[in-house]
Amino acid sequence: MIGTVLTWAVRRRLASIEHFRQHPHEVQQQLLRHLLLTARGTDWGRRYGYADAPSAREFAQRVPVSSYEEFYPQLERVLRGEADVLWPGRVEWFARSSGTTNARSKYIPVTHASLHEGHYRAGRDMTALATLHYPELDVLGGKTLSLGGTHAPNPLRPADAGSRVGDVSAVIMQNLPAWAEFIRTPPLELALLDEWEDKIERVARHVLTADVRVLAGVPTWMIVLLRRVLALAGTDSLHDVWPRLSLFLHGAVAFGPYRELFRQLIPSPRMHYLEIYNASEGYLALQDEPDSEDLLLLLNHGIYYEFLPQSQWDESEPRAIGLDAVELGRTYALLISTNAGLWRYKIGDTVRFTSLAPYRIRICGRTKHFLNAFGEEVVIEHADAALAAACHATATTVRDYTAAPIYFAAHDGASRGGHQWLVEFTQPPADTRYFTEVLDHTLRQLNSDYDAKRHRDLALTLPTLTVAPAGTFECWLAGKGKLGGQHKVPRLSNSRELLDEILSQLNKQV
Repeated sequence: MIGTVLTWAVRRRLASIEHFRQHPHEVQQQLLRHLLLTARGTDWGRRYGYADAPSAREFAQRVPVSSYEEFYPQLERVLRGEADVLWPGRVEWFARSSGTTNARSKYIPVTHASLHEGHYRAGRDMTALATLHYPELDVLGGKTLSLGGTHAPNPLRPADAGSRVGDVSAVIMQNLPAWAEFIRTPPLELALLDEWEDKIERVARHVLTADVRVLAGVPTWMIVLLRRVLALAGTDSLHDVWPRLSLFLHGAVAFGPYRELFRQLIPSPRMHYLEIYNASEGYLALQDEPDSEDLLLLLNHGIYYEFLPQSQWDESEPRAIGLDAVELGRTYALLISTNAGLWRYKIGDTVRFTSLAPYRIRICGRTKHFLNAFGEEVVIEHADAALAAACHATATTVRDYTAAPIYFAAHDGASRGGHQWLVEFTQPPADTRYFTEVLDHTLRQLNSDYDAKRHRDLALTLPTLTVAPAGTFECWLAGKGKLGGQHKVPRLSNSRELLDEILSQLNKQV
């Protein structure tokens, strides 16, 4: 009965989704006006004249584009408990992220508005779409297994002040409405455990007997949990444990390299997969069509969007464009203004539009998270697709990876560069040379700049594949105090610092 009532309730969101699909620009302009008028009495709002209700053009002229480092002086005031700085009131919750391009923790404010009008509204939308596309699954009739991080006292306030920081998943779980606890597992006292290894063990034992129908989380860490569940159950198929398991809502990392592994763990045609784009800064997009990997940009969830063309990424005063000016196939860096008090904020992610009616995107990577040491412009999207092709060709799967340049290596008397890929496999390919060749060939097909540099080995040689022993990346994350939660291994870098650090760690172990 609970599942029936909840299904009816969440399906009411379908009309709202269709509205912003059909009227994207009107919805975004109304949202911008609402954000500006709501924040007009804050320090930031008074500084930039929000009370005047500036137009989108005036807003872009008045308010600077800011990175986290540039925005931090204002965020620090919010972290320390000052009210009415960027958004009305005092913020008590913050999403902590190390980011993917440097090790420094970032603290993103999470307001009541951003939780309820953003994360939770989008969560209902995702559920509504799932019940629309898969009505026979009755996904709300059982439990959703969600694996999140943890939270702790805000380090910039007294421990008894009540302010908390943590992975965005932990912030969301801790503040979920009471009804949501009826459809999720494990209970919060297990889901938010701090010690990751202990969490996996205790959660696995708890969910063994639950009626799990939906998985939700980061593929990397979900695999660890599912393997432990299988070991405890003494089986090699999750449908022996959860016969009605039918949906995985995944995000945070590209799913391509993990798809085959999940098919092995859950060998059933009834299993479906939908992607979400849920970051510390907000819930930005979701997969609204099962047969397409494109993500529908969410336009009435507390986030106003602008876009930086690639030519503007490194400019001191970058010129952004609005949603109405984006073009298909171009790569843009995201700028967001939100109901958490982020204003023209460079989130660091890059996207490519695949549809303009409605607006759908694919995540390409990071503005500072790509391989371009030799003009090859390899982004995460290319790397994940190439790895997926190589895995398919060699019947293997990848657990984790990172890649970096080999600068000006001398070969046959000529100075040429290359890429080194450090890859941890679930089962290493029998022919690593063939794996590397498929990886290289796929990259050449996807990326004309890479292909040009690889032509006759003139600028780039065939990539170098280094097979990492099992547990390499978990060990590195543990050593950094980043095991579990939202923490991820940086995938691509123009510096060898990370790669050499992990290789040095491996050498010491040997």
